[in-house]
Amino acid sequence: MLETILFALLIAKIKDYKLKPIFKSFAFYPSIAFTLFYVIWNISIFFGDYSLIKYSSILEKIYLLTFLTLVFKYNLYKSAFLGSFCIFIGTSLNKLAIAANGGKMPVFPTLSYITGYVKADSFTKVNDIHVLGSGSTKLKFLTDYIDLGYSILSVGDIFIRLFVFIIIFSSIKHINEKNIKLYSFN
Repeated sequence: MLETILFALLIAKIKDYKLKPIFKSFAFYPSIAFTLFYVIWNISIFFGDYSLIKYSSILEKIYLLTFLTLVFKYNLYKSAFLGSFCIFIGTSLNKLAIAANGGKMPVFPTLSYITGYVKADSFTKVNDIHVLGSGSTKLKFLTDYIDLGYSILSVGDIFIRLFVFIIIFSSIKHINEKNIKLYSFN
């Protein structure tokens, strides 16, 4: 999810918000620490270590919970509600795809074969809900087909990542607006 955070920082910079203040806040660091853990985890997958895959569901929940420090620190309740709605939509889309495919989430790797993130025997080694997609896959547009080379996402996953984007961007916006009010002479 590092790219989601970087994208939020990029959009905030394009909107001319200052990024430095968010790095001065402790509330940002639990999310950053877990993001770095995710990066290390993805690197380990490149080397064929699939040991943490079985914990991915719980690790994703913990990761999303780290963003609550920002929600509470900056009172981002409207943003959190919107982000939570995105998580609900994303989770529902993923569950729909899984239900339509017999309890499995089909994956369609393309770039990940080239980068080495997915190998021919990956799905048999991992042995989780993910299976290699085929012509018989139902609701293919809801399955994991958005290949980043180091992760393969579904449309539902994109909605879930919207939560992260919304909270990071809203935090930066809040800090900048708060600083403007502190220095204005109105």
